[in-house]
Amino acid sequence: MGDAYQYVLLMVACLLITIPLEVFLGARVWRRPGRLLRVLVPTVAVFFVWDVAAIARHEWRFDPRYLVGWTLVGRVPVEELLFFVTIPICGLLTLGAVRHLLGRADA
Repeated sequence: MGDAYQYVLLMVACLLITIPLEVFLGARVWRRPGRLLRVLVPTVAVFFVWDVAAIARHEWRFDPRYLVGWTLVGRVPVEELLFFVTIPICGLLTLGAVRHLLGRADA
């Protein structure tokens, strides 16, 4: 696989590490898809547009060694979209687990 899949594998690892928080610690992220979408859609939209603008102005670039080579609108690497989805999910899983452990699952 080589270096080109490191970014993707890192995102997969982040999900694999935090998914048990749903199962064993009651994070309740995957069980609330509407809530998850309300968090993801604006987050992904804002940061995707930000990346498109930064790439167009040559203020932001990605090392091609660590990319699979698939790009989206505005030359945004697919890995970046994966990052915008994965990291908020991992954060929500962690927050949900902590809230559950503290007895504030619906806070």
